[in-house]
Amino acid sequence: MATWLPPFVDHHVHLQLVDADRLRGSGLAGVVDLGGDATTVAALAREAAAAHDQGAPYVRFAGAFLAAPGGYPGDRSWCPAGAVREVRSPADAAEAVAEQAAVGATTAKVTLNADAGPVPDRATLTALVDAARDHGLPVVAHVEGPGTTALATAAGIDVLAHTPWTEQLDEDLVRDAARQGQRWITTLDIHGDDPATQELALDNLRRFHAAGGRVLYGTDLGNGDLPLGVNPREIAAMARAGLDRDAIVSALADPWPTTLHPDGIATRIADPPPARPDDLPAWLASAEVGRRPSD
Repeated sequence: MATWLPPFVDHHVHLQLVDADRLRGSGLAGVVDLGGDATTVAALAREAAAAHDQGAPYVRFAGAFLAAPGGYPGDRSWCPAGAVREVRSPADAAEAVAEQAAVGATTAKVTLNADAGPVPDRATLTALVDAARDHGLPVVAHVEGPGTTALATAAGIDVLAHTPWTEQLDEDLVRDAARQGQRWITTLDIHGDDPATQELALDNLRRFHAAGGRVLYGTDLGNGDLPLGVNPREIAAMARAGLDRDAIVSALADPWPTTLHPDGIATRIADPPPARPDDLPAWLASAEVGRRPSD
């Protein structure tokens, strides 16, 4: 007998870095693009909506990376043209956010990569968060480097684009992030070729989840050789961080940042849930998108 679950979402993808058409029929009901040229990604979102009957996932997106002048990821070879909007001051923040909202963004993405270059100062970051609130947009941040998770948490950032992996976080900071309702997107598999780095991320996520923090499934699709659809390696890493089956399904099915499936679609898995925890990743990766039959 088939198992029916809520629609699955990958909460961290970059559609300009993959063949978006190949996501059709992938088992994902929705994806959240977290950084690209806003106009291009908005067009991809419209194309996906038009092709939904052919299995294309709904797309929600952040628009451009909002970065300090000279900040990440402007110097990266993979970064698409027009994908970075430099924010020069607190006074510039409202316009930067309004530009993303105007093309349909449903979240705002700020880059706080202190290992790669400058990051917005506290006043500018606060102004960005305030501007996003004015547009009803949650704020997601890429944090990388010492002190950046603390900076994001103090500024009231809603979501971290990655489980922090560049430092072991202080226990009080982990608890504060969980208490304020911050969500963390997993992206654990991108560290699969660096066991030490992945273990640091797993330790941070394990403690965040234990403290009651909300976890979102996400892969950073477009970053390296990652499978399209539900990634069994990501699921296995989440289990290693202490998430049980219900927690993993909740992370997959969370509709953040907004409803991605307004037409009643659901996730269908042909088989009943496996008895062995080790079989869970492959079981979830076999997901299909469908409409649950009426009782």
